[in-house]
Amino acid sequence: AKALCVMEIEALHESTGKENLGTANKRKMSHDVKFSTSHHSKKPRAAVGVPLNKFSNTKASAHKTGVDRWKRPDLPKISPSRDSIAFQNTELDYYTSSMNPRGSNEPVLRMYGVTTTGNSVLAHITGFDPYFYVCAWPDFDPHSSDLRVFQQALNNALVNEGRAARGCKHAVKKVETVQKSSMWQYQMKQKRTFFKITVAIPPLVAAGRRLLERGIKIGSSFKSFSPAYEASFPFILRYMVDKDIVSGGWCEMPPGKYRLRPESKKESRCQIEVDINAKDLISHPSQGEWEKIAPLRILSFDIECASRANKFPEAEIDPVIQIANVVQVLGSNEPMLKTIFTLKGCSPIPGAEVVPSNREGEMLMRWKKFIEIIDPDIITGYNIGDFDLPYLLNRADAIKEKDFAFLGRIKHKKSMIKDSTFSSRQQGTRESKETSILGIVQFDAIKIIRRDFKLTSYSLNNVSAHFLGKQKEDVHYSIITDLQNGTDATRRRLAVYCLKDAELPILLLDKLMLLINHIEMARVTGVTITYLVVRGQQIKVLSQLYRKAKCKGFVVPVRPRVQTEENFEGATVIEPKKGYYQEPITTLDFASLYPSIMMAHNLCYTTFIAPSDVKKMDPKDYVKTPLGHCFVKQEVHEGLLPEVLRELLAARKIAKKAMKKEKDPFKKAVFNG
Repeated sequence: AKALCVMEIEALHESTGKENLGTANKRKMSHDVKFSTSHHSKKPRAAVGVPLNKFSNTKASAHKTGVDRWKRPDLPKISPSRDSIAFQNTELDYYTSSMNPRGSNEPVLRMYGVTTTGNSVLAHITGFDPYFYVCAWPDFDPHSSDLRVFQQALNNALVNEGRAARGCKHAVKKVETVQKSSMWQYQMKQKRTFFKITVAIPPLVAAGRRLLERGIKIGSSFKSFSPAYEASFPFILRYMVDKDIVSGGWCEMPPGKYRLRPESKKESRCQIEVDINAKDLISHPSQGEWEKIAPLRILSFDIECASRANKFPEAEIDPVIQIANVVQVLGSNEPMLKTIFTLKGCSPIPGAEVVPSNREGEMLMRWKKFIEIIDPDIITGYNIGDFDLPYLLNRADAIKEKDFAFLGRIKHKKSMIKDSTFSSRQQGTRESKETSILGIVQFDAIKIIRRDFKLTSYSLNNVSAHFLGKQKEDVHYSIITDLQNGTDATRRRLAVYCLKDAELPILLLDKLMLLINHIEMARVTGVTITYLVVRGQQIKVLSQLYRKAKCKGFVVPVRPRVQTEENFEGATVIEPKKGYYQEPITTLDFASLYPSIMMAHNLCYTTFIAPSDVKKMDPKDYVKTPLGHCFVKQEVHEGLLPEVLRELLAARKIAKKAMKKEKDPFKKAVFNG
């Protein structure tokens, strides 16, 4: 499944080298020309993503000078009535807008991405509403006024609650009846009547669930609804599941179906900004030509601070003195550029651009402008989430540089810091910082490596030595302030050290295939790349279950979380018979042990038989586990989990076969991901 992805990356390898980005993109995409025709004209128009020289009056990046050469390739002229726009999506968020014709609040999804020619895209997606389910009461009459009375009662309760409704007079947009089965326990192949409740904005889903579980007055009677169904699934993933969209996949906006925003109406710094209805956005399966990877821009950065003697730097007191940056296009062999912003002068550094400033505030604002010009899709570094980004924002606030905080792609949205706690059985409990930089994927290398690899130390020096055979420059933290207070030559030594710390994370991402693997994992599991970085394993399984449940007519109940100290028992490990053996000893390992057990015995939420229903079943139709739980056999009803596992293992076998045949180490690493 990853073969074409490798071919695209290799094409980018060949096209970049020492060429500038504009020329590289033109060469790479010379085989990717596609055409669309309008019903107004038979004259073909090239879709966005074709080589820049296909359009007249388009100046290629090769002729840019100064900071302009850092910019993305020039944008070709786009005719919304005749051109389609295809892009690889990288990030997704949403906001609430009241700009619709009715003046009511509605959610608008923001999908960010990159075209094949490297132009950045933001699509404002309207027309998709949040919803959840509850089971209808036993004597519900679909032919009476019950449904209308229920909708009015719930709407009034939500509006009166106030906070979640946010001024919505029509909190409940629609209630309809559907025939579904609960995913919890075997349902004897019977469907029940559910209310599908569509609300105005996402916060009303949780509010509606709370009200209905507590109970509300409907007409002259008081009714409660527990559990609610699909009321805790994030709105962004709800949209992706319903529209069959995967992060890292390709979407297309057909001619005549989107509205291109002029520069004066754009809310973002993306080159292309459009409005489109959810029903008109096309999602392409990650197959064939749509397995390719766009030329995503990766920015790795590192900061240095001048701290007081023997004290850890504090943003309220200690200045930022240098910010090093390495920018690379995903799949290229060499960085696109290396830049170091310094406080005070710095001697030249071969292969890097030095940007000195006399004031700290001036340096910070120049770096902010640099971010805007580079327009990265992914920002990385080592521990940037818990140190570099929060320190920069707090320091800018301390020295009254109020405009610095607008680091994201949305012009009017400040980057905010909040404390976060993550807990899972695999990783334990960790406290960290979360910094919002809208539209840009934060890919902190230390979080990925700490999660996926067992090492004695997770310092950048140790990790780089272990995986790369390289180490940081030899500058002890205790002399950083002295180097800064010295001459241009001493500050150069510090700058080389800082640049190395920005370069090593890029090398780690490339060596360990971290970003490629996350893009492929996002395509398989259907969650965003950001979710893969900051969330645990459960969200990946849940996303696939929701997709499969939607196809099979199931709804997922919201079950209360139960805090328990109980640990699950792992596999039995047989003690070895120690000794010296003159003949070879054969060792065996069960391939995909737990998935194989689940598939062999059809273990799933949908096949679990409630203890009260076991007596109703024919013993030959179910299996009994050693702990006494019963599950129906596959010939009676195939579970969702076994079906998901079969599909994943089949894809894995295909990738392994391709890996065995592959001779190129780079391609083999992708298949192994």
